[in-house]
Amino acid sequence: MFHVEKYSNNTKENYELVIKQLKALLEGEPDRIANLSNASALLNQFLTEVNWVGFYLMKEGELVLGPFQGLPACVRIPVGKGVCGTAAAAGETQLVEDVHQFPGHIACDGATNSEIVVPLIKNGEVIGVLDIDSPIKNRFNELDKEYLELFAEALLPFI
Repeated sequence: MFHVEKYSNNTKENYELVIKQLKALLEGEPDRIANLSNASALLNQFLTEVNWVGFYLMKEGELVLGPFQGLPACVRIPVGKGVCGTAAAAGETQLVEDVHQFPGHIACDGATNSEIVVPLIKNGEVIGVLDIDSPIKNRFNELDKEYLELFAEALLPFI
């Protein structure tokens, strides 16, 4: 049974705890969709001031909507388009302080003002992305980037 933890005021410690929770939550479960579903739920309950947390998975050369928490979303995103497609094409995390200033931003939820997208890279290949949106401009910082990349790395063996 999963128990919601009380997080402290120390962001690093909180991220380390949520990564530990992720590993415990997914240990022994081989199903990719179940694990991505629990990972998005875990992040959604952990992060504050977010309005969408989820995954897009690479299928036949494009990103296709996977498990998520939030409002209904765009189903398909071409590689190289929008923040998610840019992260997939570059193989690098995209931290966007103001999505309205991002060329070619794809607005699935008009309330979103900032976004972070972490590519999921397995065996040298982008297999998907972790996408997190916020209604707050400048919501995500370098510490979020560092630990969300570690979260994605911890998730990879389970997907």
